[in-house]
Amino acid sequence: MKLGLLTAPFEDASLLEVARWAASVGYEQLEVASWPAAGAEARRYAGTAHLPIEDMTADRAQQIVGELAEVGISISALGYYPNNLHPQAQDRLAANEHTKAVIRAASLMGVSTIGTFVGADPSLSLEDNYARAGQVLPEMVSFAADHGVRIAIENCPMIFSADEWPSGKNIAYSPAIWRRMFADFDPGCHTLGLNLDPSHLVWLMIDIERVVREFAERIFHVHIKDLEIDREGLYEHGSMSAGIGWQVPRLPGLGEVDWRRFVAALYRVGYNDVLCVEHEDRDFEGTDELLKKGFVLARDVIRPLVPQLG
Repeated sequence: MKLGLLTAPFEDASLLEVARWAASVGYEQLEVASWPAAGAEARRYAGTAHLPIEDMTADRAQQIVGELAEVGISISALGYYPNNLHPQAQDRLAANEHTKAVIRAASLMGVSTIGTFVGADPSLSLEDNYARAGQVLPEMVSFAADHGVRIAIENCPMIFSADEWPSGKNIAYSPAIWRRMFADFDPGCHTLGLNLDPSHLVWLMIDIERVVREFAERIFHVHIKDLEIDREGLYEHGSMSAGIGWQVPRLPGLGEVDWRRFVAALYRVGYNDVLCVEHEDRDFEGTDELLKKGFVLARDVIRPLVPQLG
């Protein structure tokens, strides 16, 4: 396994600047934030455009990959996490089309995986959202397969605030949904899988190690993020609040994930790809120094579990 990071928090730095710094502190791979260049998405940790996705050519793709290789960095995935089931048709279409553009760019760059969300309309039931996914995902999976690229769906329910209530903005958050989704939209098990983030399983009370065992062949990419349960917030709001007010994203080692057991489970099932740090910890943001300290802290927690040779 290799240690990587998602570049999204470095919104004011170029990709090469991020790569040079990441390599200097021991990171080996980047999941490159690939939102549209035209405008940032209106939420935290989204909107960073580190690649010319819309204008990518074969020559530009190979130039970027070569520049990163020169500083000792490779790309684990291209990351774009929109609402692919947005309630507004125009926004949904824009998200779908850019997701396809990211897939196309990944193919040109020789990158095997993109990370994204399925999405959801928060006002609809799970069944109604799943029906809408049936109108979007099959074409997207087919498009990715034609380009030799895998789609890794992050398992975040995307419910942090009142505008995401009550259903959240991503339906792909639980084993029952994953089983159904994989059987319906990619029974061959080659194109659609998980970008597994154990932090979301903590507050959903889903057994992390069992997920690794059951879905081993579908784990295409792994996000390293921890989660603190604010007990006072849980006391005040209860579990019916769906995490609002008491799920707190943290850097690894500062929350409740048992990283040794999680990584051990990955080793046991033969996972041998990236462990990609996704930094969403408010205690380590606001300045470039704090942001980088956060990534260094994460490195120090995870690196002993994925030693470098040579």
